[in-house]
Amino acid sequence: MSTLTVRAASLPPPIPGLNRALRKPKKNIPQTKIERDHILAKVREYAQQVGLVPPIPLEELSQHTDKLMAIEGFDAIYRDYIGVLMANESWREHLATVPFEKRLLLMPKCLRVESKCPAPFDEFGLLCKQCGLCSIQDFQNEAEKLGYAVLVAEGSAIVMSLIQTGKIEAIVGISCLPVLERTFPYVEAAAIPAVAVPLLQDDCIDTVVDIDWVWDYIHLTSEDKTRRLNLNELHDEVKTWFTRESLDALMGPPRGHTEEISRDWLARAGKRWRPFLTVAAYQALRDDPEAPISDSIKRAAISVEIFHKASLVHDDIEDGDAERYGETTLHTEHGIPVALNIGDLLIGEGYRLLADGDLPAHIRSAALLVAAEGQRELCIGQGAELLWTRHPVALSSQQVLEIFRSKTAPAFEVALKVGAALAGRLDECADVLHTYSENLGIAYQIRDDIDDLGEDSAAANEWSMRPSIILSLLREKGKGTAKDTMEALWNGQPCEKPTNALIRDWSHESGAYEKATTLLEGYKEAAIRSLQEVEIPNLKGLLRRVIGKIFNELEIKGWCREFEQKNLDPTLRAEAAKAAEHLVAKPQKA
Repeated sequence: MSTLTVRAASLPPPIPGLNRALRKPKKNIPQTKIERDHILAKVREYAQQVGLVPPIPLEELSQHTDKLMAIEGFDAIYRDYIGVLMANESWREHLATVPFEKRLLLMPKCLRVESKCPAPFDEFGLLCKQCGLCSIQDFQNEAEKLGYAVLVAEGSAIVMSLIQTGKIEAIVGISCLPVLERTFPYVEAAAIPAVAVPLLQDDCIDTVVDIDWVWDYIHLTSEDKTRRLNLNELHDEVKTWFTRESLDALMGPPRGHTEEISRDWLARAGKRWRPFLTVAAYQALRDDPEAPISDSIKRAAISVEIFHKASLVHDDIEDGDAERYGETTLHTEHGIPVALNIGDLLIGEGYRLLADGDLPAHIRSAALLVAAEGQRELCIGQGAELLWTRHPVALSSQQVLEIFRSKTAPAFEVALKVGAALAGRLDECADVLHTYSENLGIAYQIRDDIDDLGEDSAAANEWSMRPSIILSLLREKGKGTAKDTMEALWNGQPCEKPTNALIRDWSHESGAYEKATTLLEGYKEAAIRSLQEVEIPNLKGLLRRVIGKIFNELEIKGWCREFEQKNLDPTLRAEAAKAAEHLVAKPQKA
């Protein structure tokens, strides 16, 4: 019998309409959230580089759309969709300057669950009854709390009437592509900031929308001084701190071969999400988020990554892993005694960097306490998994999620709280950072489990049985051979391990993949919702964007690799560049 006791994790609150989120989009809409997020990121990157000035005439908008499509190799069927996103981005900064109480949130009635919706209509539109079946209720409640006027109705006449009263100076809308095409001239003529999130269907019944995009536009405000920060550039800058040259310059020259090994390990490949989060939180809470980052802050951010890298050394020994980052693990290369000592040295180095700096004593003390508490929680979470490995028993999906909460979430919490401590504002946001980190950490681990099923994942067919949300859901939802195999594996019984490809097929057939995806979106949304009560616009805005930054990159590198291949292929990039130059020299008609 197992000595492991794991309490069931609490599930995120249900998101209205999420049960319909997997409904197939129209063919002229990118078919996956991964692809839509990728396209939006590229549109925003392009808009920032070009400096679009609204209102943009349709012909000019078409030229910019075609140029971006040529550069990125996007499918021509998505041209209208990308054009809408391009128009949105041209208005983004202008929308941010309009007070919430001068904005209109316009939603279509087709977002409702028509067969069950109890809401009546009056001359102005739908009167929501707050039944919770669709996303209208959430959008309306949040927008009205901010000060928006909210309308659930169709047609441009009523919107134009509201604009003419002078009380509405900006519009955040949700609509299908055909309606957006018809209303574009009205918006262009009105010359007021207007963004519209496209519906994924245009059949006027039980439609769905990318909820997080709507959430982002609703909350966009000029009070958030971080909204212009380029998170890609910030992440890239953080990565430069981990070259051997930078590490030696910031940490001091290594003393002897043991420190040389530890520095080389620290400089090895990694996503650097944790130091990025530290700096992001610091930037959100400091007085001038665009000022240069001091060496003291860089060292503190490096310490967060050091703690992570130390845990990986120990994890690899505990798990018996032979590879990390495509290279041999430290204990495989140097032996277990040396690797253990390196891991311990790194922990000491992390605390040294936090304690030995020119920051005020109370800031250093707060950061040290955060790191110590986080390390304790991480060890408890890792211990739960190790105990399970010694005495495997079947775990429910909720018990697996609880292991994620105790093992993965503390690392994100340490990163964010250290950043807040460095800015001297930890007390103001400690509770919300805890809740945000729990949801972010669980979502991150779910995404990691899903990614392990990818055809080109690092796990490939060499995987070991461990608490995994996919494997747990497959045991709960699978049937026949799939269920029997998972039951045996979970309970440590002799059984031939299925290949990744077979697990992938079983996951789709049983609904385990769909359930995992729903949980992923639920925890991501719960992280965003945890920011609702935050009174610091910079923190609220930046942490909302961080979710998109982390998961967009993770998902593009997960099951959808075609974007990476297109962007890395030098031949395709050269052809795209020529096409773009042609478009500039000879603009196409709309």
